[in-house]
Amino acid sequence: MKRVIDFCLALICLIIFSPLFVICYLAIRLEDGGPALFKQERIGLGGKPFNILKFRSMTLNGNRDEYALFKHEKNENLTRIGRFLRDHHLDELPQLWNVLRGDMAFIGPRPERQYYIDLIMEKDPRYQLLYQIRPGVTSYATLYNGYTDSIEKMLIRLEMDLYYLEHHSIWFDAKILFQTFLYIMFGKKF
Repeated sequence: MKRVIDFCLALICLIIFSPLFVICYLAIRLEDGGPALFKQERIGLGGKPFNILKFRSMTLNGNRDEYALFKHEKNENLTRIGRFLRDHHLDELPQLWNVLRGDMAFIGPRPERQYYIDLIMEKDPRYQLLYQIRPGVTSYATLYNGYTDSIEKMLIRLEMDLYYLEHHSIWFDAKILFQTFLYIMFGKKF
């Protein structure tokens, strides 16, 4: 039932937000001429890799460390448009396509890169339990733990994701989705 709801909701959102997609796409392309979409391998349901989609928020030739952990406020490689997109969570809009395809759900543990999963599992092997459900665009942990910019916060996020795994339901998902919507509407950072 959750997959059917996610599919239908993603399809509706893709249609409703299509003008916003076009605006974001054009703004990114006009700023520096580079590609508007960014994809990165993440690990999903059953431990299988998939490519997560986002609007590109970083410069084309920036000096980036692929595995650096830092909050975006400190990141000098963000474009002006990219900073705006991240501040308003608009960079996440292309993940609606990931939900439609079945790579992700609206609600579930945020998908991580294999590099960080390996670091987390060295400290807590229970991470593999998260492979039982689809990763989400938003999560219980995202709302209450915010951006994970350290291994310590990743371990706290893991505890919260395991709580979600044990207690997830349609009603819990609806509550998380509603709170995410409120946070975005009122500009709360998370």
